[in-house]
Amino acid sequence: MAPVRFGVLTGGGDCPGLNAAIRAIVRKGVDGHGHELIGFQHGWRGPIEGEWTDLSIDAVRGILPRGGTILRSSRTNPLKHDDGLERIRANMQQLSLDGLIAIGGEDTLGTAEKLHEVGVPVLGLPKTIDNDLNGTDVTFGFDTAVQVATDAIDRLHTTAESHNRVLVVEVMGRHAGWIALHSGIAGGADVILIPERPFDIENVCTHLKRRHERGRYFSIVVAAEGATPLEGTLATLGGETDEFGHERLGGIGQVLEREVEARTGFETRATVLGHVQRGGTPTAFDRVLATRCGIAAIDAATEGRWGTMTALRGTRIELVPLADAVASLKTVPPQDFAVAEAFFG
Repeated sequence: MAPVRFGVLTGGGDCPGLNAAIRAIVRKGVDGHGHELIGFQHGWRGPIEGEWTDLSIDAVRGILPRGGTILRSSRTNPLKHDDGLERIRANMQQLSLDGLIAIGGEDTLGTAEKLHEVGVPVLGLPKTIDNDLNGTDVTFGFDTAVQVATDAIDRLHTTAESHNRVLVVEVMGRHAGWIALHSGIAGGADVILIPERPFDIENVCTHLKRRHERGRYFSIVVAAEGATPLEGTLATLGGETDEFGHERLGGIGQVLEREVEARTGFETRATVLGHVQRGGTPTAFDRVLATRCGIAAIDAATEGRWGTMTALRGTRIELVPLADAVASLKTVPPQDFAVAEAFFG
């Protein structure tokens, strides 16, 4: 009887915990189930172009604490390539694969759901530092990103106080402000701006002026990269789009730096954390969560539970339909943002 063979890929932006998930899939898959595993390289480009490598026990040795992904990644969108889905199906058949495990965020798992709809056996793992996938309480990568941002805010506090400055910290978060919210609360930010709540620049400046009136001559403003002003109140920057139609963001920090200083007279500087938030060693929480998701994924694949995604529900790992996970983004609810607002100004 031919051995069961599964493919694994990591798509979209890299994030801490990817290697922990790959390691768990391989260790349980090989030692626990006797499967053969291969890794597609460079996200969805791998199964489209037939780029792959063997995933053995030796291949995943020592990767648990490493950031990034040993399989590399890309933002390739199979739906933007001629016969992309059919090429994936054909390459899987040629490699005698019994199924595919896709590790990614909304775009990667959205493609996985399209493959499932056309009969390709696929399931997913939820990774994204933005924590914006439905169906799961937390995505792995998020905890590390929040910790990195919080550490940066802690460091910026001291220089802000030393120079009586307003420091604007731009963090990642295109459509969801989870990183800004959690790192801002943890770091004691004086204003937090998120995509879900268009901001009034005058209100921001009012909060900062109130701090000065209270004798606090420095402030920290945490802004998600996708934070936007109320329509007609402030001009922002635009950028190019990727294959999934996402605009390349960045620049809200510089806009706020200029506007806050002009409107308040307070010396203001911006710091853009950028990709440091998703690079480097994952936290213990992310290593454990990614490992648990990996174990659940290879068990689900063994049982043929295709079209599902591993999810953290409370303290347990469960399976949810891929369709539910990618139906809409999980954004910050008003009651969560209200917790942060209590500390503004």
